[in-house]
Amino acid sequence: SVMKYIDNVVTLCFDESKCTGCGMCAEVCPHNVFKVDGVAEIINKNNCIECGACAKNCPFQAIKVCSGVGCGYAMIKSKITGKEESCCC
Repeated sequence: SVMKYIDNVVTLCFDESKCTGCGMCAEVCPHNVFKVDGVAEIINKNNCIECGACAKNCPFQAIKVCSGVGCGYAMIKSKITGKEESCCC
């Protein structure tokens, strides 16, 4: 079973118009965020850990993710440091 990240905070963005359905995103994603049937589709967005493998391996720049600077990271850092949270949103 795959552990989930924090619900509804991931910075993953997908531009379907740039996708050719090559399947690279699904192949490199460690948490089965994508399904490819014609073009890619995000099926488990909350499983995304913002590792950036999908974005780095997409030959068509259809995927963007702010690795290590997302809202989940900001929330956790805020709790640890006691400072106000800020993310790339």
